[in-house]
Amino acid sequence: MDFRLSEDQVALQSGIRSFCDGRVPFEMLAELEQKRAFDRDLWNELAEMGVFALRLSEADGGVELGYADAVIVFAELGRRLVPGPLVWSHLAAGLVDGAADGTKVVGGVDAITDPTGSGPIVVEHLEHLDVLLVLREDGVFRIDPKTLDAEALPEPLDPLTPVHHVRELPEGERIGDAALAATLWQAGAVLTAALCLGICEATLVEANQYALKREQFGRPIAGFQAMKHLLADMFVRQEVARASAYAAGATLDHPEVGDPARSAATAKLLAGQNAVRNARGCIQIYGGMGYTWEMPPHWYWKRAWVHGQVFGRAGDHEETLAAAVG
Repeated sequence: MDFRLSEDQVALQSGIRSFCDGRVPFEMLAELEQKRAFDRDLWNELAEMGVFALRLSEADGGVELGYADAVIVFAELGRRLVPGPLVWSHLAAGLVDGAADGTKVVGGVDAITDPTGSGPIVVEHLEHLDVLLVLREDGVFRIDPKTLDAEALPEPLDPLTPVHHVRELPEGERIGDAALAATLWQAGAVLTAALCLGICEATLVEANQYALKREQFGRPIAGFQAMKHLLADMFVRQEVARASAYAAGATLDHPEVGDPARSAATAKLLAGQNAVRNARGCIQIYGGMGYTWEMPPHWYWKRAWVHGQVFGRAGDHEETLAAAVG
């Protein structure tokens, strides 16, 4: 399978990157945090660019692209740490009226990963949601988020991902069957892997640029062999994440070429772990500066860790892969 981007995909990637670099520079993150990590104007602009309606047909107001194209777009959103329930609203397009054009902000809860409900129930961006989707093993359910008994956690790990602890989750209105729930869960894993790919890319760029300008003993630290090894490892992890995410997107579009469940699990596992490791490597290269609010590395590490908790954790996908090869 050829994973090289077509001319149209390169143009798509370039357009989204240009928008994100100009609209969500690192300096804006503190401002977004003060807005409780949600900017309605930014959300509407993303909708106008077709981020949520990307895979809908033209008749339904979309641009009729596939998951492979969505992976490219979400990798760019991950590079700039664009906040909000991006994946859930994208999945809801065509399922929830208003999700595609941004007039409804859709969040979600992954109850497939924890079918017994033994763990705490947390909802991201609850204050800004119009609709909450719940994926369960027996179907897709819709809940009015305003009816939830929830408590905001005062210090979320990622300051751009505010979370609420929900004491009890009602049944909700069933709007999809078990097959749709499984399909959305796989797609959510792949799109989250794409966000993690963006983190792998961004942290490598940040680490490399810092190593080139930071000097010790009269020369850039990029010239030290230890730094070269760190950067080389980060590059390898980035390419592994890219290959797995691109392969998963292509397999969802063309399931005849492979097993979508295995591809989704591989992408989420590899891209998720590599995003955390690359962010950690970036912090290491920055040294003590990497932990300060003025520098990007720790923002990326926190977001990467948050991505690892949704649409299946590492252990869940490891079990999927073990069963596939067992």
